This record gives sequence, C-alpha cells and structure tokens, in this order.
Amino acid sequence: MEKKSFELLDVTLRDGSHAMSHAFTPQQVRDTARGLDAAGVRYFEVSHGDGLGGSSLQYGLSAHDELELIEIAADECKQAEVSVLLIPGIGVKSDLQNAVRAGAKMVRVATHVTEADVAAQHIALGRELGLKTIGFLMMAHMASVEKIVEQAKLFESYGAEVVYVTDSAGYMLPQDVTERISALRQSVGCEIGFHGHNNLSMAMANTIAAVEAGATFIDGSLRALGAGSGNTQTEVMVAVLERLGYQTGIDLYKIMDAANDVVSKFMPRPQEITGSSLVMGYSGVYSSFLLHTQAAAKRFGVDERDILLELGRMKAVGGQEDLIYDVAQGIAVQN
Repeated sequence: MEKKSFELLDVTLRDGSHAMSHAFTPQQVRDTARGLDAAGVRYFEVSHGDGLGGSSLQYGLSAHDELELIEIAADECKQAEVSVLLIPGIGVKSDLQNAVRAGAKMVRVATHVTEADVAAQHIALGRELGLKTIGFLMMAHMASVEKIVEQAKLFESYGAEVVYVTDSAGYMLPQDVTERISALRQSVGCEIGFHGHNNLSMAMANTIAAVEAGATFIDGSLRALGAGSGNTQTEVMVAVLERLGYQTGIDLYKIMDAANDVVSKFMPRPQEITGSSLVMGYSGVYSSFLLHTQAAAKRFGVDERDILLELGRMKAVGGQEDLIYDVAQGIAVQN
C-alpha cells in the first residue's frame, strides 16, 4: 500500500536564477516549463532568485523582465500552475498583482525566520487575489523550535495555507528537520512544507526527514540548479521517494528528460559541493551569497572562505548582501 502523497514544488526557474546570475532566457523558461508540466509537476516557481522586484543592483539585475518570463511559463501549463516568491521589502503588492495578471496561481511570501509579522498584508493580498498562499520562513536554522512555532502561527493567523521550514543555508541535519517539522505538525492546522539546500550534502536526507515527519509540500530543482550547491535534486527525489513507497504523481522518465535534455544544457556549471558552498553550509550562511562572495573575494584579493566564515559569525541574513563587500575589504586591510 502506497504511503500518503504530497505536492512537489519545483524551484528551478526561481532558485536556479541565482546560479544563472538571473539571466534565464525566454526559451529556457519555455522549455523548462513545458518539461515540468509534461512530467506531472503541479507547481513550479518562476521569478528573480530574490523574488518579485528582485532585479536590482544589490541583488543582481535580471537579463529579461520577470513578468514576461512568468507569462511564458504560464502559457506552457496544461495542468501545472506557476508560483512566485515575494519577499516583503523587495517585492511590493503591485508586483504581486502584476504577477497574477501574467498568470501566477500561487505566492510564497518569504521572511526571515523571526520576522513573519512583516508579511501580514502580503499574505492577505494573496488570499484576496485567489492565490494558493504560503508563508516561507527563511534561514530556519537560526531560530529555536519554539520561535519557529510562534512565527508559523503568525503566518497561519494571516491566512497562510502552508508554512515552510526553509534551510536557506543548507546547514541543517536530518534531526534538525525532524524536530522542526514535527513541532509544526503538532502546533498548526495548516499544511507544512520544507525547502532544502545541499551545501552539506544533506538536502535529500533532510527532505526525506521532512516527509517522514509530516511535511506535505517539498521543494526540488532539476539537476539541483539553485543557490550555493543547489537544492534537493527533483528527478532524484522522485526516484528515491517512489522507492520509499510514496506516491509522487510525477513521471520519472519525463522529469529526467526535463533535467537532462533541457536544464543540463544551459547550466553554467555543475551543482557540486565546492569549498565555498561547503563553508556556507558549515557556517550557516545564506546560499544566495555565494556569487556575491566570489566577486568580493576577487575584487579585494582575499579568500572567499574567510569572508563566508566571518559572515556566519556575524549571523548575516538575506538583504545584507552589501555587507559581503565590507567584510571582504576588512579582511584585505587586516591582511
């Protein structure tokens, strides 16, 4: 007898934007969306890596208008639905309204793990617009289980239908995930999701731990394309979970084809665990800091690992990308 199924949400066209330096082409988006839809993926995310409105000097300029890319992806959907990410303070309410006009059917409103209260109006707008509306607690390793439960309850009170535990740094171990997902399962009435990064090679194990603890939404990315060392690899996750007896609803051959015949051909580099991304997972640094850190290290002639360790010690979070260059300059002066 098959175990209870869940929703697999693919983030290739959003988290993968970090690895692509936010330069997805319309054709790449079209081909990837078509492959995901054909494979039976119900939801997949499309936007700048830092969400709607993320195209900027601080976060990285997009090569193509994100609303155009959302519209292209939605046009390829016969059964799948397009999701978008919105980080309050980066994206604004009008960005979400425009995304809906472009074809978005889901929004994930993302905040730092202790700042769910900044998302009340965005969650409410998502529900008002008829979207599947999700609260996304980033950098979840930086808060206690009790704090995560508190913040999840806030999201739920605002109208979130799912609350995510997000391992943005790829720092967690399976027991960390089990503890957090189990606590939420016992404390909130909405569904629970998990989003993992692979900086410590734990993404698959952590995803399995999340599902076993009761998560009903899990994230993956084709060929693991994403920030840092990437995300849980979608096509591998389908195979592993099917072997564990779960009903994924995904056609394994077709999701493999989307990964290997489409995404692998435009990836700028393999998603492997390099020295820098390993240090990110070890020190708990936001995965999207990787390319910024590499640029800062080159500019100031310092070891990027030293930058990442210092950022971890400082407990830097998303939105503090400018701090990377300050840290690099400080290390250069010390040297």
